[in-house]
Amino acid sequence: MNTFSDSVWTALNLVTSWDPTLWVVVARSLAVSATACALAYGVGVALGAWLAVSRFRGRGAVLVGLNTLLALPSVVVGLVVYLLLSRTGPLGFLGWMFSFQAMVLAQFILVVPVVAALTRQVVEDVERQHGEQWASLGAGPWLRSWLLAWDERLALLTIGVTAFGRAISEVGAVMIVGGNIDGFTRVMTTAIALETSKGDLPLALGLGMVLLAVVLLLNALVAGLRRWGDARHARPLAADGLVGAQP
Repeated sequence: MNTFSDSVWTALNLVTSWDPTLWVVVARSLAVSATACALAYGVGVALGAWLAVSRFRGRGAVLVGLNTLLALPSVVVGLVVYLLLSRTGPLGFLGWMFSFQAMVLAQFILVVPVVAALTRQVVEDVERQHGEQWASLGAGPWLRSWLLAWDERLALLTIGVTAFGRAISEVGAVMIVGGNIDGFTRVMTTAIALETSKGDLPLALGLGMVLLAVVLLLNALVAGLRRWGDARHARPLAADGLVGAQP
């Protein structure tokens, strides 16, 4: 059995030598998560922005349910999607079981509540400050929600990056509905679990390094966006202060 240092060294060689076995899995994982997040982002932002400005009976219960879905176990999502896509399920006619589309659907269901809940909070905070102004101008809930969401587009972009990190690190649901089939539905998280159980530690470590690098890049991107946003909001304030200080 390889020692830890030998496994790490071999893993680094796999990553830097662009080993096709490793990078095909990485590319598929990125494609699944990017597709799921693109779809979930559009639905989640629209739903969250509308919930932020709308007032209706039962809204509190809807928000409680939405926040509950934030902690939805991925294996439960995988089970539900499996039952939906199975031959006897209501969506069995699609033939998506153990396919790219099945994994996208599972991650979509996981990511939508995250985007919707975070968007609702961001837009609702702005609604308290500027919502009455738009309402006085005749803007209805839908128009007001989109205007306020656009005003906070930088924060919503950060939410999108966060959602992608949630999707790409998921393992339970895609394992169930994708089947972890080599060359077809094997992604980074499922491959790491499989290769570790097989004892192929270098490949598992190599995939883990790439996954950590992706997560690190996402966190750096989020931090950079927040810093840029803070600086962007600070510049007008500084300019106002300089103008006011002039004789």
